[in-house]
Amino acid sequence: MAGFLRGKQAGIQHDLSAAILPGLFAPDDQARFGINSQIGSLAYDPVQSLLAIGTNETSFGSGQIYIFGQNRVQVILTLPRRASVKTLQFVSDRLISLDSKNELIIWDLATGKKIANYSPPGVVTALVTDPMLDWALIGLQNGEVIAYDIDREKLAPLRLPNFWRERNPRSRLLSIVSMQLHPRDIGQLLIGYTDGACIYSFKQAKPIKYFEYEVPVGAPGGGSDPLAADKARKPRLTNVFWHPSGTFVGTAYDDESMVFWDPKDGRIVMARTLTDCHVDKPGTTSNAFGNTPGTMAIKEPFARIAWCCKDNPDDTGILVAGGAPTTLPQKGLTFIELGPTPVYATSTWPILTDHFQTKKQHLLPTPEGAEIVDFCLVPRASPHFAGAQNPIAVIALLTSGELITLSFPSGYPISPTNQLHPSVCFVHPFVTHMAVTLVDRGRWLGMTESRQQGPQLIKGGAEATHPMKRFEARNIIQMAHGDGTVRIWDAGHADELENSSVLQVDVARALARYGDVNITTVSMGSNTGEFAVGTATGEVVIYRWGGNKLYGREAPQAVETVPGGITDISTRAEPPLKEGLQPFVLYDMAQGPITTLKISDVGFVGVGSEGGVFSIIDLRGPAVIFKSSMADFTKADKRGSFIKKGSSSASGKDWPTVIEFGVMTLEGDNYSSIACFVGTNIGKVVTFKILPQPNGGYTAQFAGVTALADKVISIAPIVADTGKPAAATGAAVAALRSGQQTHGTLVVVTQTEVRIFKPATAKGAHKSWDDFLCDAATVTEFDNHGFALVGVFGDGTTKAFSLPGLKEIGVSKLGMLDKTRTTSTVVTSSGDIIGWTGPSEIAMISVWGTGQPLPKSQDKLYNPQSVVPSRPTISNLQWIAGTQYVSPTDLDLLIGGPDRPPSKRMMAAAAEEDRLARLGSPGSSRIPGSQSTEGWGEYMTRQLNERTEKLNIMGDSMDKVQENSAGWADDVNKYISKQKRNMVLGGITGKWF
Repeated sequence: MAGFLRGKQAGIQHDLSAAILPGLFAPDDQARFGINSQIGSLAYDPVQSLLAIGTNETSFGSGQIYIFGQNRVQVILTLPRRASVKTLQFVSDRLISLDSKNELIIWDLATGKKIANYSPPGVVTALVTDPMLDWALIGLQNGEVIAYDIDREKLAPLRLPNFWRERNPRSRLLSIVSMQLHPRDIGQLLIGYTDGACIYSFKQAKPIKYFEYEVPVGAPGGGSDPLAADKARKPRLTNVFWHPSGTFVGTAYDDESMVFWDPKDGRIVMARTLTDCHVDKPGTTSNAFGNTPGTMAIKEPFARIAWCCKDNPDDTGILVAGGAPTTLPQKGLTFIELGPTPVYATSTWPILTDHFQTKKQHLLPTPEGAEIVDFCLVPRASPHFAGAQNPIAVIALLTSGELITLSFPSGYPISPTNQLHPSVCFVHPFVTHMAVTLVDRGRWLGMTESRQQGPQLIKGGAEATHPMKRFEARNIIQMAHGDGTVRIWDAGHADELENSSVLQVDVARALARYGDVNITTVSMGSNTGEFAVGTATGEVVIYRWGGNKLYGREAPQAVETVPGGITDISTRAEPPLKEGLQPFVLYDMAQGPITTLKISDVGFVGVGSEGGVFSIIDLRGPAVIFKSSMADFTKADKRGSFIKKGSSSASGKDWPTVIEFGVMTLEGDNYSSIACFVGTNIGKVVTFKILPQPNGGYTAQFAGVTALADKVISIAPIVADTGKPAAATGAAVAALRSGQQTHGTLVVVTQTEVRIFKPATAKGAHKSWDDFLCDAATVTEFDNHGFALVGVFGDGTTKAFSLPGLKEIGVSKLGMLDKTRTTSTVVTSSGDIIGWTGPSEIAMISVWGTGQPLPKSQDKLYNPQSVVPSRPTISNLQWIAGTQYVSPTDLDLLIGGPDRPPSKRMMAAAAEEDRLARLGSPGSSRIPGSQSTEGWGEYMTRQLNERTEKLNIMGDSMDKVQENSAGWADDVNKYISKQKRNMVLGGITGKWF
């Protein structure tokens, strides 16, 4: 009976929800976008061209591993127990992760599944892998090193003791802090302890060189305290790293100094900081910024150091995160460009020392107030040389938890738009506001921007095939970021994306300022694609799709903003953007932060500000056709004070919170008109009629006000007979000329009630919420079933109510949503709920489903056609000089022992050599199958014989050169003697005969 009475009160004669049964309200968890928690680790695979991001365990959930490929390729790996991801490393077709519970997990990139896990006997402080090796070398807090067989999925017999404790038994707390394999000779491992470093030789099974750094008395060292120079000191080691060709060894210390060593004799080549050289020499003075007499500048600790190189591994530079004085006004990464490395065999010691003097040093800047805690290089092709050969970009993690991408080595910011997955954009930088608009499919397919862009950073993976939903409007998400940019992209309906590209608008450039750009609200036209942005300083920027007349160049002269009016800002377009959303006009309202915006499909924009002012802009002029304070309309209505319950402020300031446009016949009229409905924060709904003028323009007239109980969160104009939206579309407005009438009704939802009434002042039907406030709601359509009101409530549930009876159809728990942010949830008219699950992740739920959980991604990550290139090896001169070459097969024997079964790589290599031998290929000089059957002694004998044979060949060649030289000299002497004899005989003959 209550539902029947509400239908009569609302003026709706039919049950619009008759075909929607309670069992049909079963939300499907469809997708996640964003990063669930704080980022803790990064990794990039240049062979497969994939980016991996690991997160930390927080109150929002356990750490997860995100692997991103091209376009929308995304796979999420869930840890078996709650933990934080500390380290990620790609190894061929696998991903190795180390978490805060010291569990090593091996993931298969081809299937996205965990294939093995291992918990080492202690705290893991360093992990070393190589793309060409089957081994994970694990450094423990007690100073020992163990090896795990990635291919056979078991612990290897190799176990290295704490060599530094053996060298200095009095030392305490000697844990491993860093390790790195020799970039060319995998038979050498550089191990860094807290007191020093050593090079371990797998072939000799012992350390071959130790590196211990002590700052003598009178030397400044890396520290900035001048009083510390009065005594000798040993700073603690924090990082170790190889020169890309193995010519030098680098160590970094907690006094922010870097020391470069000669690995052959263990001497110091250079000790320096980012600003000073020879800091280990007594009498050296510091020239660091901020070191004025009598003061000291504290330096940031080293976060990470990478010794980078170009295609030529001897042309190098060092990229450093940290180590700079905290007094520097600009933070960032420091790149020390060293240039070509001197030839070690022919260079004097001063030449080697001068190589580490600062030649070129520049800063890769980061945003103000943020420091870099980690970074990940993006090499062009090779995964070798510690992932630092010829990088094109660097992705840096900031202390704020955000990411920033910089070109390398120039340091220019790279926009993640259409470079990185939209989920990565949630933290690049953080999202400050989000809106969702159902945009017509045909309109969205035509919105592909043309923008100058560098080469793609991530090109791996392949998207799975999804079902097509061609006739549905697209869920277009608009994300406003902290740097003043807005990114617009299609979240879809768990279907195939026909246009997966991302649009970007630079609001800071449109405002002609790059500071204090705080975006508060955005709105997009469903059919026109026009876009509006509101800021906290009271400006509204409107964008339209089109070409850029100033493409590739800046505007010849600046445009001054008109205070309180409309300014043409088309000349503020981005020079790299050829076609896309271009800035159209700027409306400087100057009445406090913009609280709500609505851009219609018929050329009108509604603007509301926190100052209580409401404006309507006609884009045909463009011109402001209406501007007034909301207090002028809401004070006249006195009835609201008697029916209002729980109002936040009965006499406080009133400002717009929701704006909607529609076409319908208002109460008391016998014609339909364009109407604008404005809901306020104290529960008023004000109606305006927009009427044409004889001069071709439009004007807005106040039509009435209705008082509700609390803050208005949703206004949905619907057609009373069918329930379809009574939206202001081009077709609906065109029909007004023929006198066509639309009998409409408003469904208005506040935090404490819902009311269905005929605007502008009818009372209509009413229902109050029971226990919890409603945070988001709208009228949704269920295909071939009808319409219902769907809302999200403060207790983390979603409920559906019939129209017009307002009976509860169903209720479901939304456990994945963050209850503290449900006020930012969006409910679309297609029945999708898009809400926040954490600080930087949203969930998309379809309420008209079958109760399905979140599906696993079917995207493919691994491409078997992309083969890891061969690992660099020692040069021929090094080999002839006596350097012991260790192949991956040799290392398998040294680490795994003689009883280890052949690994998959060994079997593949033997099969390849057998195949080449059968084909008679000149590239195969060994007996088929020799790699897996040859013993260690036979291998050493063969290596010695080959080396001796090559030396003999070289000796024979030198003997032949000597013989040839002597023969050539004899021939010359004979020729000269013959010429002399002929000349003498010729003279005698000519004289006497």
